Amino acid sequence: MRRRVTLALGLVLGLVACNGNQPTAGHDAGLPDTSATGGQPAQTGGSKGSGGATGSGGAATGGVTGSGGSGTWDASPDISIGGDGNTAVDVGRDSNGGQGMDGAQGYCPSGWQLAWSDEFDGAAGATADSGKWVYETGNGSGGWGNAELEYYRSQNGVLDGNGNLVITAKQETVSGFNYTSSRLKTQGKVTLTYGHIESRIKLPYGQGVWPAFWLLGNDIGANAWPGCGEIDVMENIGNEPTKVHGTMHGPGYSGGAGPTATYTLPGGGKFADDFHVFAIEWEQNVVRWYVDGTLYSTKTPADIGSGKTWVYDKPFFILLNFAVGGQWPGNPDSTTVFPQTMTVDYVRVCQR
Repeated sequence: MRRRVTLALGLVLGLVACNGNQPTAGHDAGLPDTSATGGQPAQTGGSKGSGGATGSGGAATGGVTGSGGSGTWDASPDISIGGDGNTAVDVGRDSNGGQGMDGAQGYCPSGWQLAWSDEFDGAAGATADSGKWVYETGNGSGGWGNAELEYYRSQNGVLDGNGNLVITAKQETVSGFNYTSSRLKTQGKVTLTYGHIESRIKLPYGQGVWPAFWLLGNDIGANAWPGCGEIDVMENIGNEPTKVHGTMHGPGYSGGAGPTATYTLPGGGKFADDFHVFAIEWEQNVVRWYVDGTLYSTKTPADIGSGKTWVYDKPFFILLNFAVGGQWPGNPDSTTVFPQTMTVDYVRVCQR
């Protein structure tokens, strides 16, 4: 398918606005399978109440420039928050309900600090925090550029009262579409440049389902996809229950040509059987992908091809969605079970 607060470096506030019809992750059909496993752990992705993880990895350091999602951006970690006048930084909660910067450290790999998060705490049936997320509605243009079949609406993506966001795909007719689901983004609320970005998610399964956790360039309104850039932290197509994909898309290297890699769960496990932690470490001129703390892919400007532009040195925003059908996964069939759920424990951004 197709976030910024800095703790030690300062908090930048302002409205980050951008318009445009955004694609769904991958945009095109046919991401190649360059299966890879192994690597070194960066984090273990503890759930709320158990803390986070340990690990290492370099990151850019330095000052912060820019305001309100615009201006001149340097190579430093950066998050901008704005759009609703909320100036508080959510640092998460420990198992005793306490909060604070010291306690927040446990949510990030060693050497990183929690800069922004949503732990999805709230009453059962409530929608996600409107100070952090925007729900998209409808089917986009041509099924979000992918011939998807779902109609997105907010009521399909609600809190469960146990600290999770649950996105439910249903087989029902709404506005002429035979499936409903949800798609959320932080556009206009939070953007980020660089960081350790992770989410703990339990995935759906079955032919034609397509969950994703991803980032889009905040300049998409002025710089259409794929020129704005896209980083897919995690994509799964339901007929590959043991695999997830991590991909980037940019000008001249998008869709099936986007640099990608595939992680396969060891021992034949399925991503629908339990929660797993999907993360990237995004720094200047490098993006690393992890599943459950295992590094499985590293991409640099050398991977996009000669003469092509690396567009990952500017603000991006976060998206979560659960698509149904489309060019890449294909459509549901008689074996596909509905309703299906994508359960999200948290989304966290850590920075140096």
